[in-house]
Amino acid sequence: MTTLERPTPAKLDYEAIDVDNHYYEPIDAFTRHLPKEFRSRGVQMVQDGKRTLAVFGGVVNHFIPNPTFDPIIEPGCLDLLFRGEIPEGVNPASLMKVDSLADHPEYQNRDARLKILDKQNLQSVFMLPTFACGVEEGLKHDVEATMVSMHAFNMWLDEDWGFDRPDHRFYSAPIISLADPVKAVEEVEFVIGRGAKLVCVRPAPVPGAVRPRSLGDPIHDPVWARLAEAGVPVVFHLSDSGYLAISALWGGTGTFEGFGKRDPLDNVLLDDRAIHDSMASMIVHQVFTRHPTLKVASIENGSYFVYRLIKRLKKAANNAPYHFKVDPVAQLKNNVWIAPYYEDDVKLLADTIGVDKILFGSDWPHGEGLADPTSFTADIPQFPEFSAEDTRMVMRDNALTLLGDPNRSAPGAAHLAASA
Repeated sequence: MTTLERPTPAKLDYEAIDVDNHYYEPIDAFTRHLPKEFRSRGVQMVQDGKRTLAVFGGVVNHFIPNPTFDPIIEPGCLDLLFRGEIPEGVNPASLMKVDSLADHPEYQNRDARLKILDKQNLQSVFMLPTFACGVEEGLKHDVEATMVSMHAFNMWLDEDWGFDRPDHRFYSAPIISLADPVKAVEEVEFVIGRGAKLVCVRPAPVPGAVRPRSLGDPIHDPVWARLAEAGVPVVFHLSDSGYLAISALWGGTGTFEGFGKRDPLDNVLLDDRAIHDSMASMIVHQVFTRHPTLKVASIENGSYFVYRLIKRLKKAANNAPYHFKVDPVAQLKNNVWIAPYYEDDVKLLADTIGVDKILFGSDWPHGEGLADPTSFTADIPQFPEFSAEDTRMVMRDNALTLLGDPNRSAPGAAHLAASA
């Protein structure tokens, strides 16, 4: 299908809920509340001439090449690249468009972003990190600094955006590192006490002082148990999961670079491997068996890992029936929600896990996302494959179910105001 042939986005008579929205962190997001004694061990912003460098534990990190985010890439400008629809003869680099951060206060300011949500017909959004997605990997060799840095970040996040305020417009996800199992429980209690309605965990092996651990290691059960008890879902968002170590085995650099030319072999080798392995560790190591009410969402990891994972879970259950007390594929379908990429086959995903487990995420305002979030409806199959009710589930109701909101059929705030 070419760009011109894509269906027209549906006009929604309700406000959508976007589970994949982002802020751009200010340079003090990790330092504003960081104790002085950890300044050299945590995240530092260092001036090098006209450039600002992010330094993690004394090492320059290039996960985000320009941590000031100025200039910043325009939302959705890389749409054609990620759809594989670049016209013949067009240089992919020419798609990159940038703008001044000063012209977009909505990227860093809650009040300015509220006005954008109203224009975009969004009732609520899950607010997820950008720069912070690379920090745990950069600090993984210092567990103490990791935990202190994440706590400092979460304090900034609640201060600037709010985990959940009375208007329920922004569900900001604090980051939980499991590197120190005891401190992780303390952090979960802290963010739940501040009103967090979801948390973000990196899809990666858990760093440890001795060796990495599985997400399903029973040592993490107190975290999963508390989140399940509170009805707070876990979001696994695309991050630096340390998987470039695999690329390094094949001659790659082994370090994450946010932009610029990369060896295409990196993408072929890695792709969605981190989320596949993370979900496998949760299921195979029995997290959902021990905590059957825990809810998990995969966001900005695509959906094609689901099919490979199901095939492998079936084989594992067949080969080791003594290990699995519950059908692992059933647990995937029951406990895990998926936000597919807009270019994914949404119908195939619905046929595989059920339309009730699909979430709408735009990745706004990132360049690889959608310029207009609700244009995602153009990538949802049309009737009769998907009914209007199916589309509403994807665009709104499934997110509310994930959050445990009993009023998932209620109209959005703007429509309530309009009818008043």
